[in-house]
Amino acid sequence: MWPDANGSVIVGRNMDFHQDLHTNLWKLPRGVKRNDRVEGKLKWTSKYGSVIAGVYDILSTDGVNEKGLAGHILWLAESEYGTPDPNRPQLAMSVWLQYYLDNFATVAEAVRWTQDNDPQVIPMADPTGGSHPAIHLALDDATGDSAIFEYIDGKLDVYHSRDYWVMTNSPTYDKQLELVKKFEGLGGSDALPGTCDAADRFARASYYVHHQPQPTSRLQATAAMGSIMRNTAQPFRTADPGKPDASQTLWQVVIDLTNPRYVFESTTRPNTVWVDLKDLDFSEGSGDAKLDLVNNLEVEHGLSGNVGHKFKHHKFHIVSIEQAKLIGELVEKAKHSLDAAKPIEERVKDIQDKVDAKLVEFVDAT
Repeated sequence: MWPDANGSVIVGRNMDFHQDLHTNLWKLPRGVKRNDRVEGKLKWTSKYGSVIAGVYDILSTDGVNEKGLAGHILWLAESEYGTPDPNRPQLAMSVWLQYYLDNFATVAEAVRWTQDNDPQVIPMADPTGGSHPAIHLALDDATGDSAIFEYIDGKLDVYHSRDYWVMTNSPTYDKQLELVKKFEGLGGSDALPGTCDAADRFARASYYVHHQPQPTSRLQATAAMGSIMRNTAQPFRTADPGKPDASQTLWQVVIDLTNPRYVFESTTRPNTVWVDLKDLDFSEGSGDAKLDLVNNLEVEHGLSGNVGHKFKHHKFHIVSIEQAKLIGELVEKAKHSLDAAKPIEERVKDIQDKVDAKLVEFVDAT
């Protein structure tokens, strides 16, 4: 986060993962009734509309609401959420971020609710058929405020400060804050590191966001944040020995929280698109809408530039704990039944088609 970009608050994020996440952008309006996607005990109606980046069209992983509150889910291997406790408010991983975008205008509001209610995030099956995801959440807003939520040993740790501008992955946030102090320009004398390690990326992002000249335009501010995110991105590469899930940066976003604009840049379908939230209809009853990036974001003849008018009505279904398990089982079964002679792209599409069909069943049932 860059909270003093000549009057604007600018934030960027990289999505790093070892396989395509089939990310599309979505417009989600006010007035939508949702629940915790665990047992349905926690219910709410969205107060604010938002633009989000989805994963497999079944959960929110990044986004900003119309008040300029943004949220970003990243991997944290140390996450441990504790034994499910029905006496606490519960939120499935799939709806964790969306709860905050739906209900709060500022980080301070979100932190206050969180500290007062001690919600518990409930882990869910990886819909790709892999291991259980382990995630933490960053929030930032148009006032320049920031918070990081992490679950360690079953306890929720909240790091809330306007001084917290950077979050990466492991180790936990308290350790990151200590590690970064040894580098030149950040309190120490060690040279700035250059590896893909999360702690090294934390140091580089911290250094460069604190060493930016003031931009003279919104374009300059966006470009500067994009440069920082590319400096901390992970290149495409073969996995290192013992690290089969080596991540690569799939996409990057830059968000203007002051005058909400969401800029999305793909590394796998190289193109850049953006949407100004003021151009979208978030009114109650306007319906969910989807910007299809999976099929329409490529260099030649694909989407680019301002795409606010390209969203099409489509239902966004956030999966429940049980539904995520069913999708994971479906994917595993499909993997074993595919024709190995087919090109990998066709096999991936076959699996995605099966998942899409299952999602249609879920939507039809609601």
